Amino acid sequence: MGAALALSERTRGRTAPNPNVGCVLVSEDRVVGRGWTRPGGRPHAEAMALAEAGEKSRGATCYVTLEPCAHVSSRGPACADLLIEAGVGRVVIALGDPDPRTDGAGAAKLRAAGIEVDDDVAPGAARTAMAGFLTRQAKRRPYVTLKLATSLDGRIALPSGESRWITGPEARAHAHLERARHEAILVGRRTWEADRPKLDVRLPGLEARSPRRLLLSRHLREGGDDGVWLAEPADVANLDGIDHLLVEGGAETAAAFLREELVDRLLLYRAPILIGSGKPALGDLGLVDLASAHGRWRLIDTRMLGSDRLEVYANS
Repeated sequence: MGAALALSERTRGRTAPNPNVGCVLVSEDRVVGRGWTRPGGRPHAEAMALAEAGEKSRGATCYVTLEPCAHVSSRGPACADLLIEAGVGRVVIALGDPDPRTDGAGAAKLRAAGIEVDDDVAPGAARTAMAGFLTRQAKRRPYVTLKLATSLDGRIALPSGESRWITGPEARAHAHLERARHEAILVGRRTWEADRPKLDVRLPGLEARSPRRLLLSRHLREGGDDGVWLAEPADVANLDGIDHLLVEGGAETAAAFLREELVDRLLLYRAPILIGSGKPALGDLGLVDLASAHGRWRLIDTRMLGSDRLEVYANS
């Protein structure tokens, strides 16, 4: 299942509105097929793994990160049907599918065909891997990551506005990798007017995975690849084909998403420098007391990137 989860990450940010699923087929203790949801959502991971395994699928064990779909689509057959037709002997499922068209029906169909099914074997890891799809299902909006690059004293720029560069090359490369894992990236009007950022991916081999550019503004009617702008943070719910949204700046935009409790994950890149009276990382969050600031964020990862420290927090 760990291998299947790793495969599912290959197309995170490229499969919406479908989930990024991973699948591994094992026969006689050997991997005979591997699959992951392809860009655009088809083919599904199970179909890809079955195609690779061929006749070796018969009697094999299928490890899949999400319950195989049970509904027939105009874009392809149901994965539960494909597994039954291939004659697999056992299916191990990390997490049930909350989509009402499947939601238990996939596992039930497999069991009815005489296939052994083990479900919910790694629900936590699967939820992390498919956070975009699951957030869309549960909250009807994308999974939102807020990225902040600050000095030790929480500044994002000098008083003049100069901010290139707060962090070093290793941290900036990691930030570009994060961009490649999101369908869209958003900045506020002031950041757009001051910097005209490219907001693309500049890592060799990943340039084609640059996200769509979005602009948060009540006034400016330009910006974004397709002239896409949002008047309010809550408008992210209206974005089609976007399950992972990266918010990069500036301070007021970041604060606006935090005030509306629309941030699911926080990437904090902290450089070992002090700036003093520069520009703060965040605007007013509307807090009325310190007690309400506690208990909201849970540290889930930390690492060094060159001389900078990355801290990753999940919204509790």
